[in-house]
Amino acid sequence: MHAKTLADGYDTLLLDLDGVVYLGRNAVPGAPEALQRAKDRGVRLAYVTNNASRTPGAIAQHLSGLGAPATPEDIVTSAQAAARLIAERFGPGAAVLVVGGMGLRGALRAHGLRPVSTALDEPVAVAQGIAPDLSYGLLAEGTLAVRRGALFVAANGDSTMPTGRGELPGNGAMTRVIATATGVEPIVAGKPEPPLHRESILRTGARRPLVVGDRLDTDIEGAANAGTDSLLVLTGVAGPLDLLTAAPRHRPTYIAADLSALHRPYPHPRRDGEEWLCGGWSARWTAGEGLRLEARANAGDGDPVDGLRAACAAAWQAAGDGAADEDAVKAVLETPALGNTPGGRSH
Repeated sequence: MHAKTLADGYDTLLLDLDGVVYLGRNAVPGAPEALQRAKDRGVRLAYVTNNASRTPGAIAQHLSGLGAPATPEDIVTSAQAAARLIAERFGPGAAVLVVGGMGLRGALRAHGLRPVSTALDEPVAVAQGIAPDLSYGLLAEGTLAVRRGALFVAANGDSTMPTGRGELPGNGAMTRVIATATGVEPIVAGKPEPPLHRESILRTGARRPLVVGDRLDTDIEGAANAGTDSLLVLTGVAGPLDLLTAAPRHRPTYIAADLSALHRPYPHPRRDGEEWLCGGWSARWTAGEGLRLEARANAGDGDPVDGLRAACAAAWQAAGDGAADEDAVKAVLETPALGNTPGGRSH
């Protein structure tokens, strides 16, 4: 009997973008092909992003240019989640002051809301999303509107955003201007908060979704908040140390090098006495010594990610509801297993 692949257990993949499908303007190697294969097998693809600056059409065009199957209808943004949140409270025609770009304006219009740019228009809400030309003038208008009682909604709370030049201030950092000036904290629509996940489910009709991401504090925590299974791929932000020391809300259901793992049976770690076994590796947590990882006899070199899976199972079991101490897991980072995983030398 043919063993089921990881993707076979789910009807929809809720995919993060940067670090999962692409890095900057370029595709993650093998990602477009893996996604096309999943779609050909009948799995629905939805690209779920905290980025509120670009329109779904622009994002779909970027993905298609990389060879990934995508239409504007496959894109779910934090701007759309923010727009639905506001529309459900105030109804169509309500004025919303936009402290952001065209992606946010377009999402608000799609929900029948009326984007405005000044507090003089008496907006019922202020929606803030990152935009490269965000001005002091708009931040000032947003501050005035929130002070007058407008609902304050942030598309996402990301403190930074990745670029080719490094980490730059994200929307979460920019929202501190209005929050500090007014004393009002925004309602956050994006990951890891529930509105964006809810938007994804409503748009896709998913019954068995799998969240796929590269960040523990947005993608994986968002899945945990929604009670949804998650896959962490090692092509973006999170690395072995992040996983080994993850608190429960940051622990993914699955760990993989990249999206190609969707098309193979998943090797779940299994417990054998005091050890956790996965592929050619065994991991053990010993009081006073911490985490140890070893190659099993006659198992060959094995997949290095199997070593990470076994090590995480041992560390998470020992940590329980807490997080493993960094010093107690560092020794295994120099083993061939974790040193050879993607990101194994950078975290």
